[in-house]
Amino acid sequence: MANELMNRFDLDPFFDRMAHRFFSPSDFDKDYANFGNLKTDINETDKDYSLKIDVPGVDKNNIHLNYQDGVLSININQEHTSEQKDENGKVIASERSHGVMSRSYQLPAVDRDNISAHIDNGVLEITLPKVTESDDQTGNIDIE
Repeated sequence: MANELMNRFDLDPFFDRMAHRFFSPSDFDKDYANFGNLKTDINETDKDYSLKIDVPGVDKNNIHLNYQDGVLSININQEHTSEQKDENGKVIASERSHGVMSRSYQLPAVDRDNISAHIDNGVLEITLPKVTESDDQTGNIDIE
C-alpha cells in the first residue's frame, strides 16, 4: 500500500507542484515550474502551419529549432541566477536554476527553406509554409 501511495504522489501534478514550492520557494522557480509545459496553439491553412508557443522569460538565444523528416523540434536550455545582498553589499543568498525542455511536432510537407520564427511578448511564433505541388522534391515524373 505504501508503494501505491508513493507512486500516486510521483504522478500527481498537485503533489509535484507542492513539493516544488516547498523546496524552491522563489518567485522565479514558481514561474519556472510552469515553463515545462510549452503550451502550443497550432493552426493549419491550405498554405501553411502556424504555431504559437508560450515561452515567457526565455531568451531567443536559448531556443533551438530544427525541421527534419517532417518533424519540427524545439529545444530550450534556460539558466537563471539571482543574488540577494544586504545593505552593505554582502551576498546573503545566491540561487541558480537550470531547465531543459524539448517538444516535437509532426508537420509534414513543409517548405523547409522558408520557415520563419520570431518572439513577441513571450510568445514564439513559427510559420511553416507548405510545399506546393511544383516544389515537390521527390524527383518523380508524372506521365500524362
